[in-house]
Amino acid sequence: MAAAVFHQAIGTPYSSLHHEFRENSLRLNSNSFRLEIGVSRRGCHRSDQRNFCVVQASTSQTSVFDPVSSPSTNNTNNSKKKSNETALILMRHGESLWNEKNLFTGCVDVPLTKKGVEEAIEAGKRISNIPVDMIYTSALIRAQMTAMLAMTQHRRRKVPIIIHNESEQARIWSEIFSEDTKKQSIPVIAAWQLNERMYGELQGLNKQETADRYGKEQVHEWRRSYDIPPPNGESLEMCAERAVAYFKDQIEPQLLSGKNVMIAAHGNSLRSIIMYLDKLTSQEVISLELSTGIPMLYIFKEGKFIRRGSPVAPTEAGVYAYTRGLAQYRQKLDDMFH
Repeated sequence: MAAAVFHQAIGTPYSSLHHEFRENSLRLNSNSFRLEIGVSRRGCHRSDQRNFCVVQASTSQTSVFDPVSSPSTNNTNNSKKKSNETALILMRHGESLWNEKNLFTGCVDVPLTKKGVEEAIEAGKRISNIPVDMIYTSALIRAQMTAMLAMTQHRRRKVPIIIHNESEQARIWSEIFSEDTKKQSIPVIAAWQLNERMYGELQGLNKQETADRYGKEQVHEWRRSYDIPPPNGESLEMCAERAVAYFKDQIEPQLLSGKNVMIAAHGNSLRSIIMYLDKLTSQEVISLELSTGIPMLYIFKEGKFIRRGSPVAPTEAGVYAYTRGLAQYRQKLDDMFH
């Protein structure tokens, strides 16, 4: 798949190469669907601040471009055919308080600024007509805030709920006992593997002051090289190793099963995933720039990821321009809420 950069989402072309998209029709299931928020523990990561467990959501059959249908009963024999087309939304978090102060943030858990909140809400408007069945975020609050705020704008009005499976007590205490409520919920999986790359001894330092101290070339090498980490930190290569492995192991199977997925994460973890999706080289990925609060849409079809760009609200002109499935989903929302 040809290399392409997020700059295209805001009007700056990166490459003349583009993805060829075939407007094959999508058959939309009119049957009902079921959402189960069942999880199983997959592994844990210990940090100084908290324990994070990687969880795998239930693979119960869920209608992909038809989450506005009436819920089904718990009849396991009433399974659906897997969709041949699903949506993947990638979203970098909105501006954080340390972005505003020009500090290296990395894995320090810093919330959004007022501007970041506004960016998240605007991003939500851009994806308000795109189906979302599952949400993955990093374990950091700025990504989780972005995902939650974005979903307040979604026309389907489902409630994103963070799955707590870090202990048996947490799982039991957060259990939902209403089946109707479960059907109107979206499971949110927080995973440390989607965290920003760890900037080591640069975390908390002012970027300009660090450049003055160590030299612009050295700091540029730490920030933009593929395989050279900052002191006691991660290189982009190291970040990509964990982020892409998690995407392939946990997220891609959800897309294959017919679920539409949103990922709210960070500049470097998302660059890593885009490197995998667009088959970028290590040289191409280091020039990839991602703006805060700008969602990027991919269509997963026939085992391939087709980059569509950034949805533009309130209309669907430009890169959001319809696939058949998205058009039908939008029409269902119009019929449901008008």
